[in-house]
Amino acid sequence: MPYPSSLSGTWVADPAHSSLVFIARHAVVTKIRGKFTDFDIRIDANADDVEASSVQVHVRVASVDTNQEQRDAHLRSADFFDVERWPEMTFISTSVEEVDEDVLLVQGDLTIRDVTRSISLPLDFLGVQVDPLSGVERASFEGTRRINREDFGLRWNVPLDKGGVLVSERINIEISVSAVREQDLPKLAGEG
Repeated sequence: MPYPSSLSGTWVADPAHSSLVFIARHAVVTKIRGKFTDFDIRIDANADDVEASSVQVHVRVASVDTNQEQRDAHLRSADFFDVERWPEMTFISTSVEEVDEDVLLVQGDLTIRDVTRSISLPLDFLGVQVDPLSGVERASFEGTRRINREDFGLRWNVPLDKGGVLVSERINIEISVSAVREQDLPKLAGEG
C-alpha cells in the first residue's frame, strides 16, 4: 500500500507524547505496569520503499518507573537491569517490511544487559497529521510484543507456596510513538 509521501524523512519520538510501557504478572494474580521515561527513538522512513526504512531505540534503564520506589530500586539492581554495568538497552532494526495495510514488521536486535537477541516487532502506522497546537507534523506508531525476560539474563525470582513465581517470565511491551521531524523537536520545548 502506498504511504503518504509526507512520511519520508527522519522522525524522532516526542517524549512528552510517547511511551514505553511493560506489564508483568506479580504473584500470579495481579499485573504490574511500569514504564521507561528516558529514551530516544529514531525512525528513518522511506514512504516509497518501506524496506529502506530503519528504527533505532535507546533506553536509559535507570529511568524505570513502576510507581513504587523500592521496586524500582530492585529493578535497577544486579538482580534485574544492573544499571551500573549496563545503563542502556537498545533495539536496532535489521529489516522493515509491510505485512498488512498500515502494519509494519520491524525485525531487529534487542540488547538488554549483555544479551542481544533478534526479535520482530509489529508496528501499526496510524498516520501523519499536523499538530494544531505546535504546527509541526507528527507521525504515529503503536506496537505490542511479548518477550521472555529470562532470555535476556533477567532471571531473579521467588517461588510461591501455592505454585508459580513472584514475577512472570513473560513481559508484555506496549509502545506508543508520536514522532516529529528531527529538526522540529526543539519547537516543542514548553509545549504541554
